[in-house]
Amino acid sequence: MSATARMKELGLLLPPAPKAGGVYQPCVIVGNLAYVSGHGPLRADKTLVTGRVGDDLDVQAGYEAARLTGLAILATLQQKLGTLDRVVRVVKLLGLVRCTEDFGHQPAVINGCSELFRDLFGDDHGVSARSALGTSALPGQIAVEIEGIFEIQP
Repeated sequence: MSATARMKELGLLLPPAPKAGGVYQPCVIVGNLAYVSGHGPLRADKTLVTGRVGDDLDVQAGYEAARLTGLAILATLQQKLGTLDRVVRVVKLLGLVRCTEDFGHQPAVINGCSELFRDLFGDDHGVSARSALGTSALPGQIAVEIEGIFEIQP
């Protein structure tokens, strides 16, 4: 099943693709790889989820923020590629969680993005290599930032 058909089946709606907030490209294509810059948890109304997981956000709220971040990444890929059907597989994700010093469930938070990609692209193509790290600060006090590498069709 194509990614486009699967998106409809899952009822996924993408936010507007976010614009660069500095001197960088949201997505750079080199050969058959798309490198997607760090994205934050963008809501449909263009606001961002802010807060610190383990303080004013719990694991579930962090998970939902990571899922929103995954949707923002998909919006950027769709804008750059014209269609998500060109995505062959998710290769690598790096997830950063703005959290308290004693919070240790970063992988459970970043699963919000990873499970979205698995559900969209399938077990064989949507489950990637991944790192999930905690940090004390992220731009604009966002709760999560995720970047990714995707194999694409020409």
